[in-house]
Parts: sequence; structure tokens; C-alpha cells
Amino acid sequence: MNDSFPYKRVAITGGAGFLGSFVIEKLKAYDGVEIFVPRSRDYDLIEKSDILRMLSDSQPDLVIHLAAVVGGIGHNQKNPGKFFYDNLMMGVQLIEQSRLHGVRKFVAIGTVCAYPKFTPPPFKEDDLWNGYPEETNAPYGLAKKMMLVQSQSYRDQYGFNSIFLLPANLYGPGDNFELETSHVIPALIRKCVDARRGGDGFVEVWGSGTPSREFLYVEDCAEGIVKASAAYDESDPVNLGNGREVIIRDLVQTIARLTKFEGEIRWQSDKPDGQPRRQLDTTRALDKFGFRAQTALEDGLKQTISWYETSFA
Repeated sequence: MNDSFPYKRVAITGGAGFLGSFVIEKLKAYDGVEIFVPRSRDYDLIEKSDILRMLSDSQPDLVIHLAAVVGGIGHNQKNPGKFFYDNLMMGVQLIEQSRLHGVRKFVAIGTVCAYPKFTPPPFKEDDLWNGYPEETNAPYGLAKKMMLVQSQSYRDQYGFNSIFLLPANLYGPGDNFELETSHVIPALIRKCVDARRGGDGFVEVWGSGTPSREFLYVEDCAEGIVKASAAYDESDPVNLGNGREVIIRDLVQTIARLTKFEGEIRWQSDKPDGQPRRQLDTTRALDKFGFRAQTALEDGLKQTISWYETSFA
């Protein structure tokens, strides 16, 4: 990175979270950038009054909205109403109040869950409206996708500079490893490491193992967000990924090997698989702001496993 960034006061919702901590580190590489992180204990971003207070306290010229109420398939199934309402209200009100407050740019972070269930891979941004999202995470995906509608309509009517990014499934050090709420990679790492440590002969894994996913290392995602924040000023949505698809069954075998778990994998075929396939077309990110993911899956998994083993020794 060079030492110049076009925005000096940056508010990052969710900045204390998994992805947010990496985005902050990337921004710290630039001189003169002031970063404000609204903590949930101080600002309830579902409430308009708290959003107004946050904007008044931070006076940002750039808002990066990372905050989300999110979890794996099981957590989505248990909380569809909460996931829809909380994410929708945060996004809609943050964009509106940022516009009214004179924020120069708003970066909305969407989700790969916004894509239709049967989107043919690789997912192109133009496919976003070609069907309904996969049922287990549709409320979350649709709530986040409304920020795209708002972003584009606000640009058309008000000239408000808002962009919308669609990251692939994230993973990396510092992820959420709570089994009730975590995504697939941290859940698998925890299961395999804990089973190896406890001498258990098997681990149970949701679904059939046949779906595919694309996984983006969290530091790569942070790099893409910062690049887009600095250089991308168009209304079209942009995928952030590495363009590589992995079958869940192969992922499980890789994690078992890297964690040195030698027991049995028991597939819980009565549990949902989620979306059949996920793989992103990453051409637009490369063309528009020069982003290309750098971390190979196995390298990222090794770093994530090492972090978990050290942090939960």
C-alpha cells in the first residue's frame, strides 16, 4: 500500500468483530486515517437514535458497514425473523442517515447467501435477481440484498456514493468457533481438534458432503474491502472471492488431515445441506479495483487451525 487513502475519518460498524479487526489493520497502513469503531454496548445500530448519535460522535466521511447478525445453517433456521429484521433495519437506517449526515461514501457488505439457490457457478453479479435464495438462509440473504437496492436507488436519486460488495464464505484466525452459531470451517476445525484431544473415535458433520462452497481467507477479504473503499465508485455489485470451488466432503478430509484427526467422519444426512453449489466469478473485482485473493485454502486452513490450537490449548 502507499501512504495515501482518500478518506480520513472512517467509521467501521462491526469493527471489533472477526472481519473488522483485519480491515482496521489494513487501514492502519495508511497515514492519517482516523478509525472509529462503534461498540454494540454503546450504540444499538438497529435504533435510529443510536445511529444518529454514532454519526455525530464519529463525523465520518467514509462508513464501512460490516456489522451483521449472522450464523451457520442451524442458527439461521432458528432465527429467521431476527436475522431478517435486525440486518434490514441496520442497513436501511445506516444508509439513509449517512446520506443525510453528508457522509461521502458508504460501503455496504452483502453476502453470498443473497444469490439464488440454483445459480449456475461461477456466480456472476448479474445473476443476483434470477431466483430466490436457498431457504435456510433466505431471510438473512434478502435483508442484506436490500442494501444493494437502496444503494443503487440512492445513487440514482441523490448522487449518494454507496457501493455493495459480496464476499464468499469467510474463515481465518479469530473466527467464531462456537458450535451453535459458527460456520462450517471453524465448526469442523473445533470438532476435529477436540475429538483428537479427547480421544474420540468419530465426529459428526451436517449434511451429505456433496455441496460445494468457496472460501475466502479473512485477510484477503479485508484487502478487497479496503481497495474497493478507496477506488470503486459505481453502483454495480462486486463479488469478493478467489473463484475456487471446494466440495464439502473434500474440505472435511483436508481439515481432518491438517488437524491430525484419524477417526471416522459420520455424515448426518437428515441435516440440511444448504445451497447446492457456491463459486464466484471474481472478474469484476480484478477489473474495477485490482483485487485478487492471495491465500490458498490449505495455507489459510493451517493458519486458522494453528490459531485455534494455540488459543484453546
